[in-house]
Amino acid sequence: MFGGNMDQMMKQMGMDMEEINAEKVEVHLSNGKKLVFKDPGLSKIEAQGKEIFQLQGNYSEEASIPEEDIELVMEKTEASREEAEKALENEGDVAAAVMSLQ
Repeated sequence: MFGGNMDQMMKQMGMDMEEINAEKVEVHLSNGKKLVFKDPGLSKIEAQGKEIFQLQGNYSEEASIPEEDIELVMEKTEASREEAEKALENEGDVAAAVMSLQ
C-alpha cells in the first residue's frame, strides 16, 4: 500500500501493517442498523502492542436482524437461514415471517 520508504519508516517506529483480503465487512451499530462494505480496503496495523484496523470503501446501510429472530424463524418453519432472513426483511417481525413461510 505504501512506498518502500514509508514501509521502512513504519518498521523503524515499531509498526507493522498487514493488508487483509476481505470480500465483505459488516459493522453493526448500536441503533440496530448495520453498514455493509463490499470489496473493502482493510488493513491491520500493529503498534505499541495494539492492533488498529483501517476500513475504507463504499458501503450500504441496512437494518440489522437479531440472530435470535433468525434462529427462531428457522426453528419454527424448518426454513434455511437465507429464507428466514429474507422473510424477516420482507415481513418486518417474527410472527409475520413465520406465517409467510408456512
